[in-house]
Amino acid sequence: MSEIREPRPRRRRLLRVVVGLLVLLSVIGYFAVQRASVGGGAPFCVASADASGRDGGSDKYEMSPEQAANAATIAAVGIAKGLPDRAVTIALATAMQESALRNLDHGDRDSLGLFQQRPSMGWGTPEQITDPVYSAAIFYDHLVDVPGYSRLPLTVAAQKVQRSGYPQAYAKHEPDATVLTAAFAGGGVLDCGGPAPTEPGDPEKVREGLVRIFGKDGMHTFGPEGGQGGQAGRNGGGGRVVQEPEVAMVEKKEAGEAATRRSRAMAHWAVANSRELGIARVSYDLRGWVAGKDRGRWQDKGGPGAKNGDADPYGAAPGEVRIFLAR
Repeated sequence: MSEIREPRPRRRRLLRVVVGLLVLLSVIGYFAVQRASVGGGAPFCVASADASGRDGGSDKYEMSPEQAANAATIAAVGIAKGLPDRAVTIALATAMQESALRNLDHGDRDSLGLFQQRPSMGWGTPEQITDPVYSAAIFYDHLVDVPGYSRLPLTVAAQKVQRSGYPQAYAKHEPDATVLTAAFAGGGVLDCGGPAPTEPGDPEKVREGLVRIFGKDGMHTFGPEGGQGGQAGRNGGGGRVVQEPEVAMVEKKEAGEAATRRSRAMAHWAVANSRELGIARVSYDLRGWVAGKDRGRWQDKGGPGAKNGDADPYGAAPGEVRIFLAR
């Protein structure tokens, strides 16, 4: 009788490694398919510096929804203040270094928040510093007091505000911060994918968030009573009312670069905060974004749901931002 030999330990280890790799590849493949689908899978956001080249371009920055919401707030506060793109880039790079765009409740000594500002150094109370709108606003207030900040190297401008022990660290974030600035204020775009909200949105909460950053000018909130079958009606205030969840709508009343930057920042802020605020759909300037659809990407007019080559029935007219909430 021939001797039956047990598999060698080395072969057993190799077999376990192979099986483990196959399982890992299967999991990766599953989530890749989910992410490429109509919006399922883990939530994520991708900022692209150029909307037309986002499929093949290299100027991209991927974030979690939390990071995207904080980045959108930082950018929106700067844009609402009328500051140039350079100020927004400096602020974003600083927050990327200090907190990785997370609103931290801890830090070195008493440092807190997105910019790791310290109550003991006069930046505000802990409650204020951990408010992203406040912390971004006070950062910009200190930045604009730096003479010629827009002409300084980013690391120098940031250091004059932050007084960090590692001043050179800000520079490495400048390329990614530039991508984010282009997405929120320039010719880029922010796409956010993942499941659609499952909880109803609160129109007052959305309105409060918008007003805190952009002010009340041009801000209107409408209910769902004005349309038939989802078709848009007209309202005396200049906004369109649809038979949908309540809408927080902003109407751009002036033309020009400043108004365009403001509207773009507002629309992308809504997308970035869609999961937290229960936002189901955002329309801006004949473009639309729908939670859980189209891989989280903005769609141009003439896309799915469009009629006669124009924006779809829920779309915004040129110069409008309209935000639809989940029921």
